Amino acid sequence: MKKSTIWILTIIMALTFAGLLYVQFMYMEQMISMRMSHFEEGAKRSLYSLTTALEQNETKKYLEEDMMIIEQSIFDPAPGAVNINTEEVQPYTLKSLQPATGLNEKFTEYQESLKEQYLYQKGLLNEVILKILNQSSNRPITQRADSAIVKSFLKTELENNGISIPFEFAIVNRKGNIIYKTSGYNPEAGDEGTFTQTLFPNDPDFRRHFIKVYFPEMKKFIFSSIKFMIPAFAFTIILLVIFTLTIILAFRQKKLSEMKNDFINNMTHEFKTPISTISLAAQMLNDEAVRKSPTMLQHASTVISDETKRLRFQVEKVLQMSMFERQKATLKLQEIDANAAIANIANTFKIKVEKYGGKIETNLNAFDSIVNVDEMHFTNVIFNLLDNAVKYRREDCPLRLIINTRDLPDGKIEISIEDNGIGIKEEDLKKVFEKFYRVSTGNRHDVKGFGLGLAYVHKMVTELKGTIKATSKLGKGTKFIITLPIINN
Repeated sequence: MKKSTIWILTIIMALTFAGLLYVQFMYMEQMISMRMSHFEEGAKRSLYSLTTALEQNETKKYLEEDMMIIEQSIFDPAPGAVNINTEEVQPYTLKSLQPATGLNEKFTEYQESLKEQYLYQKGLLNEVILKILNQSSNRPITQRADSAIVKSFLKTELENNGISIPFEFAIVNRKGNIIYKTSGYNPEAGDEGTFTQTLFPNDPDFRRHFIKVYFPEMKKFIFSSIKFMIPAFAFTIILLVIFTLTIILAFRQKKLSEMKNDFINNMTHEFKTPISTISLAAQMLNDEAVRKSPTMLQHASTVISDETKRLRFQVEKVLQMSMFERQKATLKLQEIDANAAIANIANTFKIKVEKYGGKIETNLNAFDSIVNVDEMHFTNVIFNLLDNAVKYRREDCPLRLIINTRDLPDGKIEISIEDNGIGIKEEDLKKVFEKFYRVSTGNRHDVKGFGLGLAYVHKMVTELKGTIKATSKLGKGTKFIITLPIINN
């Protein structure tokens, strides 16, 4: 699959997920808003019903008190009042009383007496109404709105409006001072989740009181209506994460495929050259003239031997990396002098550097240089770094290699290998230790390799409990810095 195809699919899926998430968020927002509106409407309706119930309850009390007075006036009349025999009174209203033929004087007197009693009771009821209007507001609010009654009424009204969550309330005056409150009421809760309603709205302004109701679990109650959206949202996020990982893996796989193809091409080239050389030398050995010449015979034998070693070295590189991928490397650790080992490697490598008109310098300044390493792998690490410097040398100036060692304060030795080569780009510098990764060399075609050398170096330094890092400036050169723990004697 081409990169462009992967990018197109990525953009389409990203837009799809973005649209899906947007729709879900908008739906959740609308559901929360609608639920909040219903809750507020239900709470306000409940508080209004509460005030109506309290007014009705207060009126009922006044009526009950004054009806007792009325009954006493009827059944226990004062001296001089007309005595009415209730047993003879029929349940007629004044409207139903019509003159009848042959009505006697006694019945006329009874009718007049009933009229007087009606007017008397009407007057008493008017007194009750006036008493409610004039005296009710003078009573303490604790009597007019008893806490137990308020709580009972409020709970009933809230449940009737579909709100069955805990609540706390307080009665306050017009200045905001709390008259009384429930134990869980928090005056610092703020306006969120708090609803206010006027008690007894017909009272004078200076005597008005208010009820404030607070719902501690209002948010929980509102969000409970959209609980079913949480799994859908979670599944969408999971799908998004899986899709993102899939795209990352696809790009990595694409990159790995390209690197492996490059590796195969380089390996073919690396193997093809020595095989061709060996084949040519073998043909020379079949020539009788060559066999008769000791010099030519020796030359052909040397070529075959050198190219065979070259092939074996390349194969060993591939096998080593394959082994490291499967399991941890088996190392034969021993105490060696890093300074001495580096000096021997530099001496051996000096010939190759001078071949290209270069120069190698060693500054072995480390005082404590005894390290516990596998000598063969340690030698290969230093050799690979030096060989890498030769491969990526500049053509416009002589190669210069500098090897330094110095003591570190934390019981370690630092080994640095610096060159004046072509350098490495910043984006490539982070990937130079990856397997199969090879830095682009532009128009140069003489740089060969599998992209395994630095991967091998990083692997071995890590196995030896050390660290390695690289610094570079494009066109100026590269510096590799290795740190290894030392053996204190």
